[in-house]
This record gives sequence, C-alpha cells and structure tokens, in this order.
Amino acid sequence: MGLLNIIRRMALRQKLPLRESARRIGMSRNTIKKYLNAGTIEPCFATPERPSKLDPFADKLAGWL
Repeated sequence: MGLLNIIRRMALRQKLPLRESARRIGMSRNTIKKYLNAGTIEPCFATPERPSKLDPFADKLAGWL
C-alpha cells in the first residue's frame, strides 16, 4: 500500500490531526501537508544514474572471475 494512501486515510477517514499522523508515520508535518495539498496520485522519486566506483576496475575483475 502506498504511503500517500496511508496519509490520506489518517487525515480523511480517521480524522487524525496532522501532528498525530506525522508522529505515527515518522515524517515531517510539512511533508504530510504537502502530500495532502498536492493533487498527485503517488509521489515518485527519480534517482539519477550514477556510475559505480568499481567501473574503472570492471575489466580486471571480470578477468579474475
């Protein structure tokens, strides 16, 4: 189940205050308020493509294996 669904359930169905739902989830009140006010379905986080620290040694490691 998505995090946004849990936040919405606490706010809309259970009528919990923002502070209480933030304490239960372990997030900031500002973040929860931002998720509730946004019209998004589920927040998505894009991770940038990073090179591995082992890339310079990949050929040597493959040769050893």
